[in-house]
Amino acid sequence: MKKNTKSPSLSLRKPLINVGPSALMLSTTALLMSNMVQAQQNDEPIVLDTMKVEERTSDTNPYAQAGAPYKARVSGDKRHVKELAKTPQTISVLTQTQLQESGKEDLRDVLAAQPGITLGTGENGNAFGDRYVVRGHEARSDVFVDGIRDPGMTTRESFAVEQIEITKGPSSTFAGRGSTGGAINGITKQASTEYDFNKLQAGLGADAYKRFALDSNVKINDQAAVRANILYTDKDIPDRAPASKKRTGIALSGSYDVNEKLSLVADYYFLDAKDKPDLGSYISRTTGEVAKDIPSYVQDEDFLESEVSTYTFRANYELDDNISFQNSTRYGTTENGYVVSGLGATTRDDSDPVAPGAATHTLSTHNGWQEVDYFVNQLNTYITGDIADMKHEFIVSAEYSDMSVLNGGYNNTNTGATNCVVGGRGGVQESHCVSDSEGNFIENINSVLGREITKGDQESDYNIETISISVMDTVQLTKELSAFVGVRLDHFDYSNSVRSTDGDTGIVSDTLFEYEDTLWNGHAGLVYQFSDEANVYATYSTAANINGGESDVGGNCGYGGICGDAATIANSKPEKVQNIELGTKWDLFNDKLLATAAVFQITKDDVMEGADYDTQGTLNTGANEVTGIEVSLAGNLTDDLSILFGASVMKAEITESFNNGVNLTTNRAGDVVATEDARGSTLANFADKSAFLQLRYQATPELSFGGSATYSSEVFTGQPDTAANEDWGVPSYTVVDVFATYAVNEQFNVRLNVGNVTDKDFYLTAYRSGTFAYMGAARSTKLTVSYDF
Repeated sequence: MKKNTKSPSLSLRKPLINVGPSALMLSTTALLMSNMVQAQQNDEPIVLDTMKVEERTSDTNPYAQAGAPYKARVSGDKRHVKELAKTPQTISVLTQTQLQESGKEDLRDVLAAQPGITLGTGENGNAFGDRYVVRGHEARSDVFVDGIRDPGMTTRESFAVEQIEITKGPSSTFAGRGSTGGAINGITKQASTEYDFNKLQAGLGADAYKRFALDSNVKINDQAAVRANILYTDKDIPDRAPASKKRTGIALSGSYDVNEKLSLVADYYFLDAKDKPDLGSYISRTTGEVAKDIPSYVQDEDFLESEVSTYTFRANYELDDNISFQNSTRYGTTENGYVVSGLGATTRDDSDPVAPGAATHTLSTHNGWQEVDYFVNQLNTYITGDIADMKHEFIVSAEYSDMSVLNGGYNNTNTGATNCVVGGRGGVQESHCVSDSEGNFIENINSVLGREITKGDQESDYNIETISISVMDTVQLTKELSAFVGVRLDHFDYSNSVRSTDGDTGIVSDTLFEYEDTLWNGHAGLVYQFSDEANVYATYSTAANINGGESDVGGNCGYGGICGDAATIANSKPEKVQNIELGTKWDLFNDKLLATAAVFQITKDDVMEGADYDTQGTLNTGANEVTGIEVSLAGNLTDDLSILFGASVMKAEITESFNNGVNLTTNRAGDVVATEDARGSTLANFADKSAFLQLRYQATPELSFGGSATYSSEVFTGQPDTAANEDWGVPSYTVVDVFATYAVNEQFNVRLNVGNVTDKDFYLTAYRSGTFAYMGAARSTKLTVSYDF
């Protein structure tokens, strides 16, 4: 943070014209005198306008509330025409200042701390990176950048975002198919002619932490500007070395005002992420608890890599004061791949020459690759006008998207010497154990397997072409009452060629799944402004998931892949989601603090269910319901104390299930068994209580300090949309982070972040069989120096 975060100023950064105090005084005096002369000539009384000098935040976020660095005033998506305080839906916004002070950098880490959001897992460790569950429902394909879907199971960084917007509840009117529990929209940093600045950040810390970032905006002239964000970061995972993360990124933006009516914006985004993760711990089959004191077992050859390139071009045209157009075109490619290791407990076979029958640990391999290629064109028309003496703000949108995703796996040969004999699904065999005859982990644990890795053939070829049309209207019915209504049509043409291998004959065959359908979804809301500061609202919204809608899992019904066979897929109905939300929003303390509270109910019908991940599953036999309450505070409690707080209390319930409600689950022996009626059970990967609090106190003009606390209740394992296995899960946790910033002068400041100050062991989620449980980050310390020039 800069020194004068609360000082009144007329500019955010370096002035475009240097005006000294004397010149300012002379120009002001001349202006006043000219007004006096004019008034005397017209024999009119002299009335002076009140000059209001607003406080500004130290960043350049144009959507933030002036003087309240943790509060966003408006959405970065222009389709939300009202201020957030008057929008009838729960939308949590994380501003650039809050993100930087939190010390969290990956989108995955940022969202995992937010209330109502948990992380998901997948078969074979699939989607190890960015996979989210919002209000109990999968959202891994519901990530957007500047209002356009960002497909692919990729790694996402925060270096190029102005703010992150989390919409809670079905949002298909804005987002299209999916968005069952909500959607995540990253608003990127854009070039602006309003300021010139260069901000260089350099960070060093424990666990070989290094991070260098440059944010530079240059005004070329009154019509054109360019902006560049550049990133390099390399670090070990705290207490998990040699597990590590390395990122290189660049985001370029250029804007040009052709004339008063037409403006053009071009963006380019690139990120190269090279990680070496392990899959954390595991759940013991004997105790049902997460195993403790597990060392990092990442193998020398392991990797998790993403390379993202996107090109975006926007044209904004203002026909007149009441009609404007925005056309956005994006082309993007993503290459993702991983070969990672998991660790599990087992027993040496009686034929083991070293320690027959002894407990031991072995490594497993999880892998996959994905290539994404997509094109989107989105046209939004904004129309403002009066009808029947009521102001209407219409948005008419049309969108075309074409997305192709190839998925496959890697061929892996372990060349390291075997050192034990164990039993398993493949029978008794020689294996690689990473604990010795006494159960102690061996010294060379990171170089046991000696992997030889080659890229394998594709296993699925996923293509979906979609044409969408939507109409939305925000109308001011009376001075106090406004309404929002919207409807969207999505027509899609789907094909997916899935490859399978017969286990007995080894014959490889491709099955082509094809169908098309049309989805209708809507959204309606009322806002009653009962005072200048406060309102109550009610909203109703719908969403729809299609059969095989997730691009990364082929014919895996249980994780959003295809349910049924090629002959019946067209007979399946989309999963239907309805949401009712009642809430209130209060804009307090001269608009510096937004307080919200909402109760909601999400009902999902016609759910696709998979009996198990290796069977076809069923069509439209399930239903579930999530009810809850969410409260939040964002902004300033006082001039010196900023807050971001959110808490969610929810209850999930399976209301209908296949097989007359019988739930199939995996027991501790690894067998799939029938258990009690699934109806009444909670959902998998679901935290019924969660909260986040971040406070920042400006102690002196130079010194600010604060911290954050994240809480999550226990989370049980299982597949999406299925009953949780309450025998297995990860326990509740509370994690505390702290930070302090000191401004040496107006250009130079230093920030210290300490994450997980108590060095608490905690776990974010676990795979359905318990074979891996994602570890939360151990204690981390980093010092960031910022220099503005």
